[in-house]
Amino acid sequence: MIKTIAILLFTLIVVPVFTVYFDRHSMSPDQLNLLMQSGAIALTLALAAFVVSTITGNCSQVDKMWSILPAIYAWHIVANADFVPQNAQPRLILMALLVTVWAIRLSYNFSRRGGFTWKFWTGEEDYRWEVLRKRPELSGKWQWMAFNLFFISLYQMGLIWLFTMPIMVAATGSNPLGWIDYTAIFATIFLLIIETVADQQQWDYQQEKHRLIREGATLTGKYAPGFVHTGLWRISRHPNYFAEQSIWVVFYFFSVAATDRWLNWSVAGALLLVILFKGSADFSEGISLEKYPEYKNYIKSTPRFFPNIFKNKQ
Repeated sequence: MIKTIAILLFTLIVVPVFTVYFDRHSMSPDQLNLLMQSGAIALTLALAAFVVSTITGNCSQVDKMWSILPAIYAWHIVANADFVPQNAQPRLILMALLVTVWAIRLSYNFSRRGGFTWKFWTGEEDYRWEVLRKRPELSGKWQWMAFNLFFISLYQMGLIWLFTMPIMVAATGSNPLGWIDYTAIFATIFLLIIETVADQQQWDYQQEKHRLIREGATLTGKYAPGFVHTGLWRISRHPNYFAEQSIWVVFYFFSVAATDRWLNWSVAGALLLVILFKGSADFSEGISLEKYPEYKNYIKSTPRFFPNIFKNKQ
């Protein structure tokens, strides 16, 4: 675990620096100032999340902001990017609108699981944090505080900021809307639908499973294994993760459309998000293997992320 954390922190620093160097396209003072403004917001909120989580013992403070901040960053750039050529402004507005739809969908899904409360510092904590607290290497007070500061707070908040930054690169371009933009819009909407359906299927399954457990009924049929494995989950073990990663990879291509540069520094956000989801899936599936005996067979028969649409229906 410590090794994984070190790798993630290392990539958070190295990947952006490398991509900025490789890009070799300097920003104007106004563009750099706007970038630094949004970065300062991210850093301030990361430190605030650390303080609140340390005081309350609830380490899901970043989770509460994960679905909200990208929309704030996007509209902050739209509102302050006075240097953007007029023919390129519609792209920024479209990007911000797509991020807003994404934010509303994810916030709703997080809210119905008890993530938001009127006392913003409370609410349901991600079950994985409690599991990690029990790890020997993180069980000490100072070890956990360091993990909370550097990974939960700084790394994750930095990642949220980075995967939204293709809109900052798009603000530096002058190309009008083109085929790449329209393809990205269609792909984003399609992926949002996939993610919504996957989350709903998981919600319905878990709600019914827990209802049966509360009533003392024996879990039979599709509920017998204890984990969702039907619908979109039949062709992918994490269809929601697949869609989430893909949305931000697609979002990057708006910056490509704006600048004609297929590789620019904002690719760092999408790359780091993919790395994070790989680690998150490893950890979550380790827990599932301990809880559900049939999960091992599920892993053998079903791909982790990319859906196998040709899988035979069982």
